[in-house]
Formats: sequence, C-alpha cells, structure tokens
Amino acid sequence: METIVREGTPKTPYVRLDGEKGIIEIKGRSIPENSIEFYKPLIDWLEEYGSGVSSDTAVNVQLEYFNTSSSKCILDIFKKLENIFKKGQKVEVNWYYEEDDEDMFEAGEDYQSIINIPFKMIEMEE
Repeated sequence: METIVREGTPKTPYVRLDGEKGIIEIKGRSIPENSIEFYKPLIDWLEEYGSGVSSDTAVNVQLEYFNTSSSKCILDIFKKLENIFKKGQKVEVNWYYEEDDEDMFEAGEDYQSIINIPFKMIEMEE
C-alpha cells in the first residue's frame, strides 16, 4: 500500500498515511482553499486501506487550527476509520491539543462523541 506524505503549508496540514506501519498523522493548520479537493485523496486512500488492513492503526491528530469545511472532511476521515474499527481492526485516535487551547480540546470532544472508536485526548505543554 502506497504511503502518502504531504508537507504542510501555511494553509494545509502535514499529512502522512503509512499503510504498512498503520500510522496516520495530520498536523498543523487546515484552512485550504478547497477542503474537499485537499482531503479527497486521503479519504480515497483510507477506503482502499480499509479493505486490506492487517495491522493496528494509530491516528495522530495534532491540529492548531482548522476551518469549518476542514472539520467536515476530518469527520469523513473519522467515519472511514470507524468502518475499519467495526470490521474488528484495532483503531485508536490520539487527539493532541495545547493545554490552553479550549477550542481544540472541545473539537476533539465533539468528534469523540460522534465517532465510535477509541479516542485519547492528549494535552501537550506549549
């Protein structure tokens, strides 16, 4: 399975999808001009990954900010992961947030309440 790596920019997050190691990382800011265009290849990759998963999957999300259209795409990613989890695969989301960032903490809690997969809230010191 092809590993996808996208370097972060001021408007898009760093993304690494590693099917062999079962690691998915999203870090940085997500305010792309077109969120659907940015996230569609990632969601397509997850669709393919979900059909042949053999290892545990760790999802590390460390966003400092994301806009509304990104939040919908992130939810779509979590829904794909939830489907993988429902098939009996181990999936765990690690949601990182800075200790004084209530918005990011609450966003993580919101996703946690919508999605039925193990979700760890991890506070980082600044």
